[in-house]
Amino acid sequence: MTVMTQRVTQARVVQSEWTKLRSLRSSVLSLLAAVVFIIGFSALVPAVIAAHWPPHDPADRLGFDPTSVSLAGVFLAQLAIGVLGVLLVTGEYATGMIRATFAAVPRRLPVLWAKAAVFAAAALAVTVPAVIVAFLIGQSILSSQHIQTSLGQPGVLRAVIGTSLYLTVVGVLGLALGALLRNTAGAIATLFGSLFVLPVIVHFLPSTWSDHINKYLPSEAGQAMTRVHHEANTLSPWVGLLVFVLYAVVALAAAAVLMRRRDT
Repeated sequence: MTVMTQRVTQARVVQSEWTKLRSLRSSVLSLLAAVVFIIGFSALVPAVIAAHWPPHDPADRLGFDPTSVSLAGVFLAQLAIGVLGVLLVTGEYATGMIRATFAAVPRRLPVLWAKAAVFAAAALAVTVPAVIVAFLIGQSILSSQHIQTSLGQPGVLRAVIGTSLYLTVVGVLGLALGALLRNTAGAIATLFGSLFVLPVIVHFLPSTWSDHINKYLPSEAGQAMTRVHHEANTLSPWVGLLVFVLYAVVALAAAAVLMRRRDT
């Protein structure tokens, strides 16, 4: 009796990882939660602002950014996307399924590349429509006070799509940390520590230091792409995105090195 075997290729590993992603209930729920946060807050926050417009402080009126108001849900959406990225790797280690995965793909690194590629594609496919819908909903509410903007205004479309790119990189960074640490709690703590705690710590440094350091922190660099206007002491949008992507690439590279050296 002849046993037919198929050669392991990167395309087949990608197909396998895609099957895992779409069949896991936690993946669907996490992506759905991100969409709910993005779109839900696009109605809530603009409605509150429109109901109390104009603000008492003239500075608040001059600095008002209708785009960021429509995308306020991104703050919570990144939690869902980041945690999902971590769980896609650590979940397999926790259940022991990773042994079966590596038995099927002994070279290992194709698994890491496939997980990152599949997750990035899924995150983009979900968040791009979500942020566009959120923007349109928010602007329709703000239009009641004639303070809306449009995708045709300078920097607006880039900021909207940049928000989706930011969320995607957050997820890939979470996935890389999950592969690096192989522990759910540790990877989540490291991810959110780098995104939320580091900026707070740097804030307490002397301004001559913090102004130079802050713009290179992961969250600050990535969020430069989500802003319509370039702010002082921040990186330009595309440079900021590049720096943020480099953080994820370095984490993936470190995870790849350790993945080849470890037993499982």
